[in-house]
Amino acid sequence: MSRVYNFSAGPATLPVEVLEKAQAEMLDWQDSGMSVMEMSHRGSAFVSIAEDATARLRRLLNVPDDYSVLFLQGGAAGQFAGVPLNLMGHSQIADYVVTGNWGKKAIKEAGKYGEARLAASGEADGFTSIPPVADWQLSSDAAYVHYTPNETIQGVEFQETPDVGNAPLVADMSSDFLSRPVDVSKYGVIYAGAQKNAGPAGITMVIVRNDLLEQAQAACPMVLDYKQQRDADSMLNTPACYAWYICGLTFEWLENQGGLEAIEKINIRKASKLYDFIDGSDFYRNPVDPAVRSRMNVPFLLADDALNKTFLAQAEDAGLSTLKGHRSVGGMRASIYNAMPESGVDALIEFMRAFEKDNG
Repeated sequence: MSRVYNFSAGPATLPVEVLEKAQAEMLDWQDSGMSVMEMSHRGSAFVSIAEDATARLRRLLNVPDDYSVLFLQGGAAGQFAGVPLNLMGHSQIADYVVTGNWGKKAIKEAGKYGEARLAASGEADGFTSIPPVADWQLSSDAAYVHYTPNETIQGVEFQETPDVGNAPLVADMSSDFLSRPVDVSKYGVIYAGAQKNAGPAGITMVIVRNDLLEQAQAACPMVLDYKQQRDADSMLNTPACYAWYICGLTFEWLENQGGLEAIEKINIRKASKLYDFIDGSDFYRNPVDPAVRSRMNVPFLLADDALNKTFLAQAEDAGLSTLKGHRSVGGMRASIYNAMPESGVDALIEFMRAFEKDNG
């Protein structure tokens, strides 16, 4: 078997150690005589899996006691509706900071359930920069302020948590979840689809401050209702059991790496290598303001777009998979999440150097 370096933005590469453990436990989880995929979510075996994963996530992020941790379905896109449905019960107004495609989708969806105000946008610059917080037009009566710390498509990332005053801060952390330490106490809600840094597609983590659990709109569906899901231990309906299990293995892997402080150092080193190479080349270009470049998603353009197909084909032949950029921005994109080994970034740089030599 020969594994490629998978630079997909999601579903993304998983740690080999996680896949190997899942493989070993596929038919018989810890002498239970069955696969995790076959277990009742009400049985003691799966309940122990869910509790262990939840505890590991709380440890990794140092989640305060007055926050609930939920494992839900519907992806981050489901939370585009879930957030306003849960938090707009008292005030029908929310502020949105839009710094890329996912922020645009979030504010559009929220507009179905209340007044979603555009507090700031980076669209005028082609989403290659982030508007300064001092320029944000925040409402005095907003139920919350929503932003996307890392935009997967454009490759911009907030380097610090913005201060938005008293309104609860809500973050779609799908693309940089668990890539660095986070002060959870600065947020009202954090949500993240698993399929980039935390596990496979099909499950979404939601971390919500408990005082926000009583604000849901009457029309909020029960599967999106944070309080109902908290009270049912995220098992109001049948959860994505196997995805939850893989998340737990991934959390264990992260703990074994030394936690989020250690993985952040690795991520900084990987991203710096790739950006330094791009910046030192006349053949490749990254359009993002260096002050807000993502550590997770690195878009880049070739000097000649006519070479894109050749680049991608040769990269695939070299074992470097899924480097095509999103159709809305073109070019290339290397997603280098936690599970992408440093050797993968090194291999990409060596390929890019050789391709430039042959085609520059």
